[in-house]
Parts: sequence; structure tokens; C-alpha cells
Amino acid sequence: MNDIHHIGYVSKGIKIRRALWNIVCVFLFRPFITGLFRKWRIFILNLAGAKISYKANVYASVKIWAPWNLVMDEGACLGPDVICYNQDKVVLGKDVTVSQYSYLCTAGHETDIQNTASEGLITAEITLDDGAWVGTRAFIGMGVNVGKNAIVGATASVFKDVEESTIVGGNPAKVIRKR
Repeated sequence: MNDIHHIGYVSKGIKIRRALWNIVCVFLFRPFITGLFRKWRIFILNLAGAKISYKANVYASVKIWAPWNLVMDEGACLGPDVICYNQDKVVLGKDVTVSQYSYLCTAGHETDIQNTASEGLITAEITLDDGAWVGTRAFIGMGVNVGKNAIVGATASVFKDVEESTIVGGNPAKVIRKR
């Protein structure tokens, strides 16, 4: 598990950056839907602070909360309609695939206190190591590391690390077998 950060709330500066990103997204990212515009979408994301290889792929329908918290190596792919709720870093290694409708969630709330608008938000990085594959409609929770060449089955909910070359599935995800 990656370290949890107790940030408390979303700062005004982040809210402003998010508002600007949402405007850019509507006019310069989402309308460019075909594969012909793959490099354009990556250019826009990198301009917004992401660190994405031009040999990666990000579909136009992907929802990215904070591009400045996204890192993608060559061959990595965020598939159609993926939600990347990255209040903390999301790191996709080489040849990682996140299939359609999956949800990467780096934030949550403390459970030992009463949460308010100004207190209780926690975040932790998500890391998907080289060759990992996240199946359709899977949920990857905050702080999770999916190991090299591991597979997260369709509709699985992952709250704990997945070891290298392991296939998991279910809710909560359990080991099915080794690759």
C-alpha cells in the first residue's frame, strides 16, 4: 500500500486549477475523439502538467480529475469512459491497460472523525506496474499497487495490493490464480 496523505480538504488553488482544466477539457480534449488525435490529447494533458509518453493512449471520453497527478509510460492506455479520480498520483507503467468504465480512486475520508467540508479528506497514490491489466468496470482504491503483469478481473473492487503476475476478481477482490 502506498502512504496515506491527510490533506483535510481541496484547496482553493486546486479548485481554480480544476476549473481551468475542465474548460480546457471541454474545448481542447474531449472533441478530438478519433485515434488521429491521440498525440494531440497527450499534448494537452502534458501541457496541463501530466507526464505522459507520446507512445501511450488516452481516450477522449476519459475523465481525469487532475492531469498534473497523472504519469503514463509508453504503451499505457486509459480506455473509454475510465474515471481517473486522481487527487493523488496515478502512475501507469509500461504497457498497462485500464479497460473501459474502470474507476481509479486516490481519495477517501477518514473514518475516525466526523467529516466536514474542511476536514477529513485523505489521499494515496495508485500505481499500476508494467504489464498490468485492469478489466472493465473494475474499481481500484486509494493506495493500491497492482504488480507487474497482474490482472484485475472485470467488475473487481481492489482495496489491497495485488502481487506480481496474480489474477484477482470479485468484490472485494480475491486471488483467483497466478499467471
